[in-house]
Amino acid sequence: MSKQVGMSSTQLTKPIYIREWASAVGKKEGEGPLGQLFDFVGGDDLLGNKTWEEAESAFQKKAVSLLFEKDNEAYNRVRFILAGDLLGQEIASSFGLKDFRFPMFGLYGACSTCGESLSLGSMLVDGGFAEQVVCVTSSHFASAEKEFRYPLDYGSQRPPCSTWTVTGSGAYLLSREKHENRAQTPKDCGKNNPGDCAMESIASDLPRKCVIERKYEVAITAVTTGKIIDYGIKDSMNMGACMAPAACDTIYRHLKDFEREPEYYDKIITGDLGTVGQTVLLDLLKQKGFDISERHMDCGIEIFNSEEQGTNAGGSGCGCAASVLAAYLLPRLASGEWKRILFLPTGALLSKVSFNEGKSIPGIAHAVVIERM
Repeated sequence: MSKQVGMSSTQLTKPIYIREWASAVGKKEGEGPLGQLFDFVGGDDLLGNKTWEEAESAFQKKAVSLLFEKDNEAYNRVRFILAGDLLGQEIASSFGLKDFRFPMFGLYGACSTCGESLSLGSMLVDGGFAEQVVCVTSSHFASAEKEFRYPLDYGSQRPPCSTWTVTGSGAYLLSREKHENRAQTPKDCGKNNPGDCAMESIASDLPRKCVIERKYEVAITAVTTGKIIDYGIKDSMNMGACMAPAACDTIYRHLKDFEREPEYYDKIITGDLGTVGQTVLLDLLKQKGFDISERHMDCGIEIFNSEEQGTNAGGSGCGCAASVLAAYLLPRLASGEWKRILFLPTGALLSKVSFNEGKSIPGIAHAVVIERM
């Protein structure tokens, strides 16, 4: 049976389970609306390191370490690790993961890297090339500002359309087999719904205490690979507008390839469009005959309280979609609140070289179907 669907989608032969997931974020993220849902919140965004780049590596290492703490049988069964970040030559991943000594694929999809790694990882496992793989990505506010804009000491102004790069990492363990021996973990906060968590949010270097009971396994069942879409936008402080056309294109192709309506999904969730990009996306899809306004979510909008935390249009960065998926979205599927989501991390494909040469900023978005089993 062919796994190819339509022009750009893939139907996996059988569900590829996300056996475990873990998130590690910075202090600002821990003070946001999702603060108590993250596995680890650092009280210091340097995590005891001398540079922001070393700190980002530490967040990525922490997320993967937490993954193996949750499933201590997995370490000797992992075949590949698929990782990426926003820094030149992916130094956050290479220095953060070198001690694990797994065969590694280094990926770059800008802020869509989480979707890219989950897509390729699930296809590797489905194709029989690996029993288990780890997918991980990260970003850091200060390292990204230095890489793409201005060092923090410059004190540049941020326009209302700008987004705030998330300091954090998300890691996932993909497997052909579900977790047969998963122990039920008691819920310390007494809430079944992540959105109902009423625990006080205090950033610390301690694991989070809000644990959501898993009633179901969750798995990836299909992917739609993104195309590079360039609308000629050159404003590096308006990432949402740069990426929204790519998100629109991938969602449209996905629905057409599988002959589905938006109502097939409980939520259609983009990675980091923010409030500006969300408006652009909804308008573009309406022009194509699809209205997803009732079921659209954006990780960049969810992770911060923009008015109180001064993040303008919302959050962004590789770590945005990755940490929100691990802390907020997958638990909603595992608890039974949702049945199926279309997860769509979005990326702006620029560098400081291309920007300084006056190039436009193309976008890309990779879609992953994640379902409760």
